[in-house]
Amino acid sequence: MTTREKSFIEIAKGYEEKLIAWRRHLHQYPELSFQEVETANFIISILEKLDNVTIEKNIGGGNGIVATLSSGTGPTFALRADMDALPIQEENTFSFASKNKGVMHACGHDAHVAMLLGAVHILAEEFSKGAITGTVKCIFQPAEEAADEDGLTGAPYMIREGVLDDVESIVALHVCPWQPVGTIQMNDGYSMANVDNFKAKIYAKGGHGGYPHMGTDPVWILGAILQAFYGVVGRRISPLDTAVASIGEITLGTANNIMPNEIQIGGTLRTYTPEIREKLALEIEKVFLLAETFGGEYEFHLEKGEPALNNDKRINQLIESVVRDTGVTIHWEPFGLGGEDFGHMTEKIPGALFFLGCALEDGEERDLHTPNFTIDERCLPIGAAILAETARRFLTARAKGEL
Repeated sequence: MTTREKSFIEIAKGYEEKLIAWRRHLHQYPELSFQEVETANFIISILEKLDNVTIEKNIGGGNGIVATLSSGTGPTFALRADMDALPIQEENTFSFASKNKGVMHACGHDAHVAMLLGAVHILAEEFSKGAITGTVKCIFQPAEEAADEDGLTGAPYMIREGVLDDVESIVALHVCPWQPVGTIQMNDGYSMANVDNFKAKIYAKGGHGGYPHMGTDPVWILGAILQAFYGVVGRRISPLDTAVASIGEITLGTANNIMPNEIQIGGTLRTYTPEIREKLALEIEKVFLLAETFGGEYEFHLEKGEPALNNDKRINQLIESVVRDTGVTIHWEPFGLGGEDFGHMTEKIPGALFFLGCALEDGEERDLHTPNFTIDERCLPIGAAILAETARRFLTARAKGEL
């Protein structure tokens, strides 16, 4: 039986040992956003063993990589994996736990990289036989988790550098600890949130706690602002629209008998559509105008983060056709109000991201961004297979004028 006569899932399972080894190596040596130097070197060392892959280095804030396979003519499709880790101390004790103190792959980006490396190998076999017409760009993206001093993550940097200029569509995946191996989660349209963070300050005249009438007391003002803040989503945003406003930081005071002159507040706004994103930000800033009503002053600064992940229905239909042939179950539901900087890419070109079930069967909860996070590695060949086959089918359909 030739390689092409095998099913694409069988081909991917042939790489299972390598997928596990790659993922475990990356898990042991995690690096934070914009610091993924050794991660990039490891990826390049694997890619350089393939004869028909063109490698571009130092992209997207310094450590990004684009591995390109091409027949020389035809359309271009892209696959993307993020590669950075988080500032979390790992609590797992298995042999390949993080060796970098205070840094951990707690969001599965080690698995994402391993699966994309697997997809590159599967596609390289197809291109070497002349079985695919077109180009596949495999994008290893740095800095998904954290922005730099300019407020940018890795995706917008890669877009600025032209990585997507010739790409028609793009697909990515994310491991999913709330779904079992053998299940993926999909959703059409807006599926993860616009992420906007704000910093605000309330200024007023403080003073002695025993003589509050002689000051203005920003803590008193804060009480009115908090009540109004938590009423915005319920009273100023339609219940049919997706929106969340949360405060996570309040800094004030130095002593129990002194009213401060200033209070600092930080929070986050999450929405799906551009229209509600704009409306919520305006309504929240209006809340801080209350400071002036009560005799104080305020500052409000909004930092726009990732745009909402917008999954293209047509690309999802392609992924769905691939998944149906694997025997994997599809669960249709939005992914929540977390952020994902792949949203920058789906804002630029049609694309989709799906969540790949990776939960272990021991009943223990292992949420993303937690110190005990890990995956059931049986998901690795499934993810690699879906990525590679989606790329192949896209190019085949485009060559036939079917997509």
